[in-house]
Amino acid sequence: MGLPRGMNSWSIGVDLGGTNLRIAAVTRHGEAIDTLHLPTRLSLGPEAVLDDMAGAIRQLIDKHPGNLLGIGVGSPGPIELPLGVLHHPPNLPGFDGLNLRLELERRLDRPVQVEHDAALAAYGEFLLGAGRAHGVDSLLMLTLGTGVGCGIVLEGRIWRGMKGAAGESGHGPIFPDGVPCPCGARGCLEMYASATAIVRLAAELGMEAPGSADHPHLSASGIAQLATAGDERALRVFDQVGQALGLSLAHLVNALDLPLYVIGGGAAAAWPLFAPRMFSTLREGSYVYRLSMPRDPNVFEPGKTHVAPAQLSDSGLLGAALLPVAARASAA
Repeated sequence: MGLPRGMNSWSIGVDLGGTNLRIAAVTRHGEAIDTLHLPTRLSLGPEAVLDDMAGAIRQLIDKHPGNLLGIGVGSPGPIELPLGVLHHPPNLPGFDGLNLRLELERRLDRPVQVEHDAALAAYGEFLLGAGRAHGVDSLLMLTLGTGVGCGIVLEGRIWRGMKGAAGESGHGPIFPDGVPCPCGARGCLEMYASATAIVRLAAELGMEAPGSADHPHLSASGIAQLATAGDERALRVFDQVGQALGLSLAHLVNALDLPLYVIGGGAAAAWPLFAPRMFSTLREGSYVYRLSMPRDPNVFEPGKTHVAPAQLSDSGLLGAALLPVAARASAA
């Protein structure tokens, strides 16, 4: 897919999180030229958060001359698309029913595109990360963070589903009698493969945080460090993570038959710890994968089904910025 040409063309991407706001000015080639970080002031309500977002966007517009190609915003879901209306987002209390797109357009007097944050992470990986490296036209990405997000790109376009709810694979039950999930189901992938789940699984095995003032609580990264050092209980935690991911991927591979499935997010840094069990479970659970798996999962083979770690740390922010860029390119 070509991107618009021209000197000094750039766009703005916004990553709206429950804790932080990130706003970036990005060239048409996907290079960040300026980034602002702000706290998400949820305690002051949606109006304050919207004002902060709009103020930061205006700051970048005033600071950088040239042709602004557009503004893209990634938000946690559930979000109704293309309207941009949020519906009970668990990480954004008080935002239920908010039309994020219209509220930002009213403040900025400019068009704004809104998309699910996990879809934009997948889109960023497709354009600039694993998708580009492997030359595929479609991929699915699971993001392992506080929860488990999922984005799908089909033939170069984000797949949203009927109303923007496509890709809720983190809430696909994989253990029928498993842990209750806030979504109302039991045994969802999110309850076994997210950073939050890693901490819970470790606590259930009796693990405790090191008795240091710097590390008063268990964390997913700390548990990964213990596993890397050979801690038996920590290794069991990541074995469970790998099993959960393998079960979920088996369903996804059988249903979608895509060339590439990407694992990203902060918890994906533990790839060496969970990947062996993930691949063995995937091979056992998916006949489609067994028919199309590469000889070596670490070596890309065209025409095979690949599961790989993400290559970008900021794919969601870059995907948000390149959303309006791609829209202009397709309209040209």
